[in-house]
Amino acid sequence: MTKLRLAIVGAGPAGIYAADILLKTERSFDVSIDLFEQLPAPYGLVRYGVAPDHPRIKGVINALRDVLDRGDIRIFGNVRFGEDITLDDLKKHYNAVIFATGAIRDSALDIPGIDAEGSFGAADFVSWFDGHPDVPREWTLDAESVAVLGNGNVALDVARILAKHAEDLLPTEIPDNVHAGLEASKITDVHVFGRRGPAQVKFTPLELRELGELRDVDMVVYDEDFDYDEASKDAVASNKQVKVIDRILQQWRTRPSVNNAGGEASRRLHLHFWAKPVEIKKDARGKVAAIVYERTQPDGSGGMTGTGELREIAIGQMYRAVGYFGSPLKDVPFDKKHGVIPNREGQVIAKDSNQRVPGIYATGWIKRGPVGLIGHTKSDAMETVQHLVNDQGSWWQPADPSEAAIPALLESRGVQWTDLDGWHRLDEHEIALGAPHERARIKVVPRDEMVRISRGE
Repeated sequence: MTKLRLAIVGAGPAGIYAADILLKTERSFDVSIDLFEQLPAPYGLVRYGVAPDHPRIKGVINALRDVLDRGDIRIFGNVRFGEDITLDDLKKHYNAVIFATGAIRDSALDIPGIDAEGSFGAADFVSWFDGHPDVPREWTLDAESVAVLGNGNVALDVARILAKHAEDLLPTEIPDNVHAGLEASKITDVHVFGRRGPAQVKFTPLELRELGELRDVDMVVYDEDFDYDEASKDAVASNKQVKVIDRILQQWRTRPSVNNAGGEASRRLHLHFWAKPVEIKKDARGKVAAIVYERTQPDGSGGMTGTGELREIAIGQMYRAVGYFGSPLKDVPFDKKHGVIPNREGQVIAKDSNQRVPGIYATGWIKRGPVGLIGHTKSDAMETVQHLVNDQGSWWQPADPSEAAIPALLESRGVQWTDLDGWHRLDEHEIALGAPHERARIKVVPRDEMVRISRGE
């Protein structure tokens, strides 16, 4: 019987779902799958892109853990594609590869002053508060007023963490250095800006509702943003999700500002709709000083158009949450404009000739861009896997498909890879760190420490 030796690069939901779906797919050949992950721990953006106070979403990890713990998929963590292992290596040892590397960079926003000191991409901040090993440990929150640009779930995650009191995050898996950074925060006001109106937002009702549950944080919305046009009224009337979002926002319009003691809340979270950022002003030292935005209005068809009216709010930091963007992979076709690997239904195509590239596939955000929720990744993977199964005639013919070849190769290059047993060791270690403090876990942040614990050294 023919055997498919498959490499999957990326051990987040996209990669793990692809492996699981292939193993369960009806086929006429055996399968052997190796997952490669550049971080010492698996689960990708579920571990490093979801806010620590989102245990419901992190429940996805339980399903992913069940797949890995079956033991029919090998995982090689702390292995960087393009450095520790190359495309030529994969061709020598596998029949095909699926790239599931996601999108971890911020999309650019081309407005004057975006390069000011104190102007950040949301992805960097998310990586910091999630304890990503490859970002700096410190994050200074020394401004009283900060801005968040965007009206998606990531924008609300960032705004919530900025506004939330550090002690309220202690029951979560927040790393100690992150708790210390948030505890030192001087923030009193968080301003969130969206170009369109309340009926056109991209976030979900759950994310929005959680903002209103923050202790000692007042939700501030502005009456002028709720003069709905017919398109907005239709959206509220016809879409259940939009109707719930509208109901929450309408309640906030009349809710008093109070803290637990009955006094004024010490922090405020402002939602500005119909507000298009046009400039970040700098002070004499080049630091963020203010945001200038244009007041927009409905265009009659669910979109927006500018009014020409400019407004300004003093801020000391700015976080743009306007989307994620994929990163190129060495020797793999890449679409610089859209931040994806060019493909047709997961079959990778050459950028110039538009011809299929045999043996190379893509799934997840690096395939379709950073849109959709984690669940969409399953249907993505099914499409890609089906093509892989049907393309048997164009698989690579590896010179050495033996399973022993990869550990030997990595060892010869001095790569300190981690495996599934290593992840179990790290997982148990983090849970044990949290137990005395009644916390879910305390994440280990330094990469070298993660590797040492995983390898039992």
